[in-house]
Amino acid sequence: MLEVNPLTDHFKTGLGWHQARIHFLALFLEALIKVSTVNLTEIATAMDGRAKIASNYKRLQRFLHHYPLDFVCFTQWMMSWVKIEQPWLLCLDRTNWEFGKTPINFLVLAVAYKGAAIPLFWTLLSKKGNSSTRVRKALINRFRRAFPGVQVACLTADREFRGEQWIRFLKEVKIPFRIRIPNNTLATNKRGNALLHVRRLFMIQPGEVMVLNKPRQVWGITVHLAATRTLAGEHVIIITDRDPSTALSDYCKRWEIETLFGCLKSRGFNLEQTHLSKRKRISKLFALLAVAFAWAYQIGSGRARRDR
Repeated sequence: MLEVNPLTDHFKTGLGWHQARIHFLALFLEALIKVSTVNLTEIATAMDGRAKIASNYKRLQRFLHHYPLDFVCFTQWMMSWVKIEQPWLLCLDRTNWEFGKTPINFLVLAVAYKGAAIPLFWTLLSKKGNSSTRVRKALINRFRRAFPGVQVACLTADREFRGEQWIRFLKEVKIPFRIRIPNNTLATNKRGNALLHVRRLFMIQPGEVMVLNKPRQVWGITVHLAATRTLAGEHVIIITDRDPSTALSDYCKRWEIETLFGCLKSRGFNLEQTHLSKRKRISKLFALLAVAFAWAYQIGSGRARRDR
């Protein structure tokens, strides 16, 4: 079982909270990892210490309902002890569920880390469905302001995260990208004098990989393209602004954010079972889950290395 003391030490060095809150949050995170659920009653029951269960429960509620949390400082503090080597490979994706008739729809920017991903910043969208370019830009800009010195290998994202304005923005802020595009997206032909469905540029068999030698125009933007076909016959086509030779292997690391979502939800902390639905409260809970996951994953990775 994880011990409270190392967690407490990390809180002391980076957040500037008073001792009672630091100790309480460390107990909360240890209990959260122990019970693997966001059910506050179960967490309060599992918390060690002298306080009674009812008292723990009330303190949990007060923290989630009333305590202001600076998400930028919180993420900077978390990454100060996760210590991921640069350059960072970023992943952008959504995870969503419904609480009754209320849609809960998170847009998450994370950094790939040893087969999973660590959440950096997130936005709780106000509706079902895809995010807007405006919201995505805001998320990227939060990252850029919080980590101005961090080198980025690339941003990976699925077909949902496409469009001229979005790609032009990434090029403008110099965030390299490996983004999958729909197979019916229009791209210029070899001579550059006609548009055709991008799938037609890649006459390949399942399992084969193809990288175009020269860049093409997609949405009027010059990009490189690489593609493969799945065993089921579906094309996976990636656009990138950099060397396309590693575009597919880089894009495959996007799945690490899917691993993260599984760990936060049904295969781990059961986030979708929370009864919280107000935006600030559930965002705060997500922040605590991010820290719990990062801490547990780091400890697990360290033990795995020692056991080899």
